[in-house]
Amino acid sequence: MEKDLVEYIAKSLVDDPAGVEVNMIEGEKSTILELKVAPDDIGKVIGKHGRIAKAVRTILSASATKTGKRIVLEILD
Repeated sequence: MEKDLVEYIAKSLVDDPAGVEVNMIEGEKSTILELKVAPDDIGKVIGKHGRIAKAVRTILSASATKTGKRIVLEILD
């Protein structure tokens, strides 16, 4: 569910939605979501001073409270 959420948000923000890739790594107590976008779209996903990235992480942590797991979003360049 969280993977789909990140993918949807990222595709809404970028110019090249086909370049959005989300990889999910499951652990026992935490889940890592790796977000990869086209090089030209990195700034759109991070935002000024990291505001958009922080907002996406906040949404993810709210979504993760149901499962009790910790979710980490990594934006790969």
